[in-house]
Amino acid sequence: MAAAGAEARGAWCVPCLVSLDTLQELCRKEKLTCKSIGITKRNLNNYEVEYLCDYKVVKDMEYYLVKWKGWPDSTNTWEPLQNLKCPLLLQQFSNDKHNYLSQVNKGKAITPKDNNKTLKPAIAEYIVKKAKQRIALQRWQDELNRRKNHKGMILVENTVDLEGPPSDFYYINEYKPAPGISLVNEATFGCSCTDCFFEKCCPAEAGVLLAYNKNQQIKIPPGTPIYECNSRCQCGPDCPNRIVQKGTQYSLCIFRTSNGRGWGVKTLVKIKRMSFVMEYVGEVITSEEAERRGQLYDNKGITYLFDLDYESDEFTVDAARYGNVSHFVNHSCDPNLQVFNVFIDNLDTRLPRIALFSTRTINAGEELTFDYQMKGYGDLSSDSVDHSPAKKRVRTVCKCGAVTCRGYLN
Repeated sequence: MAAAGAEARGAWCVPCLVSLDTLQELCRKEKLTCKSIGITKRNLNNYEVEYLCDYKVVKDMEYYLVKWKGWPDSTNTWEPLQNLKCPLLLQQFSNDKHNYLSQVNKGKAITPKDNNKTLKPAIAEYIVKKAKQRIALQRWQDELNRRKNHKGMILVENTVDLEGPPSDFYYINEYKPAPGISLVNEATFGCSCTDCFFEKCCPAEAGVLLAYNKNQQIKIPPGTPIYECNSRCQCGPDCPNRIVQKGTQYSLCIFRTSNGRGWGVKTLVKIKRMSFVMEYVGEVITSEEAERRGQLYDNKGITYLFDLDYESDEFTVDAARYGNVSHFVNHSCDPNLQVFNVFIDNLDTRLPRIALFSTRTINAGEELTFDYQMKGYGDLSSDSVDHSPAKKRVRTVCKCGAVTCRGYLN
């Protein structure tokens, strides 16, 4: 999936070169449809309400300023309420107005004033920004689900602020090697088991125990590597020793946190203890490059470097720019996810895959977290998110809020 980032770059950066309004206007003049900018056969010559921008009362009649889907802002028109057949958009308009007033009044009770004939410009501006954000997040959600290669769906939610999709993040499903690094080291043998639970399978050949029980839960202690069946094995895709490679099975939500930690990830369904949740992927770089980037990231207060130090410290995974849902998982000093090293087709011990398993039952709606330092959870793996080369580094304050919080991420 090395090309995924390049494709994503093109998909997200083209609109930046020419304004969306200009593209829409050009397409309409040439009678061209373009789904990515909202111009379809349905609305090429017809008008469909995209969102509502403003409100006023004229001679006791209510009017809303309408942004038409696929048409530039210059074509916005005031329409009487009786002509609008969009109850959901009307409700969103009302909710956004109420949310803005709640923020301005810092949570105080708000008494609606029916005699307000126009909205204050600040309120209308907020409503438009919220509508544009909602559309941008929906497009980003659609993009994420087109790019993912696993069963679980990805949702996006922001009820906290006006932050939109990250501008410099590209979704990938597998490690992306930096120039000069090769990830090609395919397994040279595979098992011929008819039942991998009872026969001498790949883990036994590697000198370790089978990692899973019959409920697909991990049964080995942290620090023990996982050897799954690979592409040379004769067992099929339903083999009980193919858990990580099947990908995330749970629907997850990337959401904006309300405690100042930016984006986070929560599960939308219950996750049983010791279950595989997701992989940590990103750009594979050398440890020397990781130290250089670490200095920059610490100065910005961000942490995305994960050392691949299972047996050596030659490589690091950087998920700052390229990654999957795990890019948005926050740190906690009392986490509900645990890291394990996984080997499937690539058996190079310098380049393990990083899998996150639940340490306990995680309820629907609960935020997913893991310990960036991998401390405080028993006999853990030596893997760690890189925060502490010997040189002086800016310390990043931890905001996890756990009782056992150590105060800093590094």
